[in-house]
Amino acid sequence: MDTTLHNPHNQRGVRVTEAELVATALATGAAAGLTDTSRGVVHDLHAALQEAVRRRLAGGGDGVPGGYGVRVLDAYETDPDVWRTRLLQVLASGMEIDEEICAAARAVLRAHRRPGHITGDAVGS
Repeated sequence: MDTTLHNPHNQRGVRVTEAELVATALATGAAAGLTDTSRGVVHDLHAALQEAVRRRLAGGGDGVPGGYGVRVLDAYETDPDVWRTRLLQVLASGMEIDEEICAAARAVLRAHRRPGHITGDAVGS
């Protein structure tokens, strides 16, 4: 199943696979985690997405024994560019990407695109 990511510069939208959607959301959330504003909505949504993917991979959902997919998922800080390529390979290798994971990925991307997204400090005020 394909899904559409809407690009503000392209009103028609760009068709992406579910694996690309999830990899993009995980990369976006991981990169946001490197900034001081990460303790907000994007951080929380990214953590939920990462946990959903981790559960699927830990259950052998990547088709590779030994937890390779989980190790790839956790390796962002090592080399983000290589990480995204390997993550996309893991996600596209047959891991079942259900609606829960797709919805979580879309939520991360929507929250990240939102100008001035809410930080954790602002939520309680």
